[in-house]
Amino acid sequence: MKPTVLVLCGGKSAERLVSLVSAQCVVANLSTKKFKVRLVHIDENNEWAEVAPAKLLKEKPADLHRGGASLVRLRAGARNVDPWKLLTSLEWRRDCVFPVLHGPMGEDGTIQGLLELTGCAYVGCGVLGSAAGMDKEATKRVCASAGIPQVPWAVARTPAEAAAAAKRLGYPVFVKPARMGSSVGVVKVKSAAGIGAALREALRYDDKALVEKGLPVREIETAVLGDPWAPRGKLSLRASVCAEIKPNAEFYDYKAKYLDPDGASFMVPAPLPASVSTRVREVALAAFRALDLYGLARADFFVHKATGAVYFNEPNTLPGFTPASMYPRLWRESGVPTPKLVETLVALGLKRAAARRKISTRH
Repeated sequence: MKPTVLVLCGGKSAERLVSLVSAQCVVANLSTKKFKVRLVHIDENNEWAEVAPAKLLKEKPADLHRGGASLVRLRAGARNVDPWKLLTSLEWRRDCVFPVLHGPMGEDGTIQGLLELTGCAYVGCGVLGSAAGMDKEATKRVCASAGIPQVPWAVARTPAEAAAAAKRLGYPVFVKPARMGSSVGVVKVKSAAGIGAALREALRYDDKALVEKGLPVREIETAVLGDPWAPRGKLSLRASVCAEIKPNAEFYDYKAKYLDPDGASFMVPAPLPASVSTRVREVALAAFRALDLYGLARADFFVHKATGAVYFNEPNTLPGFTPASMYPRLWRESGVPTPKLVETLVALGLKRAAARRKISTRH
C-alpha cells in the first residue's frame, strides 16, 4: 500500500490565499506513483474539509490568489472532517502530513503542536523552531545570543515606543508585525511623521511590532534543506545557491511578491563575490541550528552595498511553494527538481518522527 501524504492548506492567517497556490504546486509535484495524496482545506472558521486534489489542480494560480469563485469551487462537495479523527487515522510509520500553511496558525508552532499530539509525522520544523522562526523578536534574540549578525532593531507596542526606537536607530526604519510573513503589514518610514501610521498598520496583524534600521543593502536569499544534526549524507543539512531580489519599488512588499508580475527582478545565482556567498550560506546554516529548525527554511539576508557586510534578516520556516517562489526555484537552480524536493521533505518528516518515537515517555 502506498504511503499517504496529507496536504493541509488555507488556514486563518492573512496568507491563506497564498497557501492555496503553494499547495497546488506541492500536490502537482507529489508523485502519485509513490504516494496517495489527500488534500484538506482549513477555512477562516477553522473548519476542515477534504477536497479532491484534482479540483485544486484545475484552478489558475491567479484565481486562487483572488479567492472568491475559486474558493467556492473548491468547497463545493467537499467533505467536512474531524481534525483529530483524520490525523489519528494516519499510519504513523509511513504516512506524513505536509502543512502548506503560511503565517499565524500555520507556521508558528500551533498546527505543529496538534500534529505532535496526534503522533503524526509531518514536514518541517517542530513546535519550538516554528514558534521561534515565526516570532521576529524571538528570532532576533536567539540569533543575537548565537553571535549571528543582524541589523539594529527594537520591539514596539505603543506609538511612544515606536517613536523612541526610530529616533534611536535613525531614519529610515522598517516597521513590521512581529509574527507575520509575505511582507504583510510592512511599512518603510522615512521620518517621524510616518511612524504612527506605520505602527497602526503593523498592529492590524499582531500585538507587537518590530522596528528595524534601514540600511543601503541588497536583498539576498538562500534555501536550507535537511536534518541539522545528521552526518554527511543525502538528508544532511545544506544550503542552496544564493539569489538576489531587486524590487521595482522601495522594498520587496506583498504586491511585488504575489500580485505584480513586474514587481521585482531576480538574479539566480546572485552576483556576489564567492566569499560573500559562502558567508551567507554559513550564517544560514548557523541560524538554522540556533533556532532549532528542521527540514526546510528560506533564509533571508541583507548584504551592505558599500561594505559587503552580511546581516541575517529572518527565516521562513514554511516558505512559499508557488510557481514563482524562491525556495523551490533555488533548489532547482542547485540541481534539485521540485518533485525530488517534496519527496525529500517527506522523507525528512518521517525520519524526524521515527527519531522522536524512540524518546522514552516513562520514568
